[in-house]
Amino acid sequence: MEHPSAYRLTTRTRIGTAAGLAALVLFVVGLVLPAFASRSLIQDLFYILTMLTLAQLWNLLAGYGGLVSVGQQAFVGIGAYAMFGGVILLGWNPLAAILLGGLAALVLAVPTAYFVFRLQGAYFAIGTWVIAEVTRLLVAQWKALGGGTGTSLPREATGNIFGVDAIRMLFGVREAAARDILAYWLALVLVAVVTGVIYWLLRNRLGLALAAVRDNTEAAKSVGVDAARLKWAVFLIASIATGLTGGLIFLQTARISPGAAFALTDWTAYVVFIVVIGGIGTIEGPIVGVLVFFALRTALADYGSWYLMSLGFIAIAVMLFAPRGLWGLISSRSGLHLFPVRRRLTGPKIEGGK
Repeated sequence: MEHPSAYRLTTRTRIGTAAGLAALVLFVVGLVLPAFASRSLIQDLFYILTMLTLAQLWNLLAGYGGLVSVGQQAFVGIGAYAMFGGVILLGWNPLAAILLGGLAALVLAVPTAYFVFRLQGAYFAIGTWVIAEVTRLLVAQWKALGGGTGTSLPREATGNIFGVDAIRMLFGVREAAARDILAYWLALVLVAVVTGVIYWLLRNRLGLALAAVRDNTEAAKSVGVDAARLKWAVFLIASIATGLTGGLIFLQTARISPGAAFALTDWTAYVVFIVVIGGIGTIEGPIVGVLVFFALRTALADYGSWYLMSLGFIAIAVMLFAPRGLWGLISSRSGLHLFPVRRRLTGPKIEGGK
């Protein structure tokens, strides 16, 4: 009989290890891609990476934490406006001002969490949306940053962003293209960090506790899980990263307005669509979802309102025929898990079936 210490719990698989190595290779390829890719491709990849970051963060909240927020545009918007405020009002370099976006999102997230955590279910979702709308209306009164019409980053600020001159000389491109490359690199690093942190979280005891809170809060409390503290931590972490992403998005556009920064459709509805069709509650789901979403956006964007209707029909079809999303359908039929988080008992084989 084997000693119990010969067995252990693990989440590691051969496919998971291979997927991790492939992700590392893709990251390195992504870093050198600007040397060969066109500016339009870099801009498209920037959009994909930032939307993937937002999708992973919403998936962390809703898919793993059970916190279905429809007000994430509040943190995108406040992060973007804080970045603009740091540049225009404080004279900061835009790259450094992105960090101010994360701090502003944290400041907003604390009272938001205090309010919405008193609500449950649909009331929680509505509460987050209400706070996002109130934030948008308040920011629209900020005359120093253009009020309701918005403003642009000063030309001298965009021309002095850290690293732009070095990129311009390295690749022999114009200043605007160099800014796009810098923004793309930052987006690549941000999505890698966010996805890596979420994956690490799900593979340790905090991930188990988070899943327990999502499935049954009272049961989780009965086994010693501090549900309130865990929800606060997840909400604040997601808010900070969303604020940083918002600052980065509007650094690349260099133009902001309340309607664009706090757009429900752009920063929450599309994100929810990505997660739902890809597969909520998985790392792979948002990756599949963002690729499908971008393909649909490229193919149908010229059809006006039919574009949004098509997205709605596709979302309904996926929810009816593949409730766990496209990746859930693939993994259930193939047993494939690129980023495994399920714990398995491993150890020496027991002879004679014992």
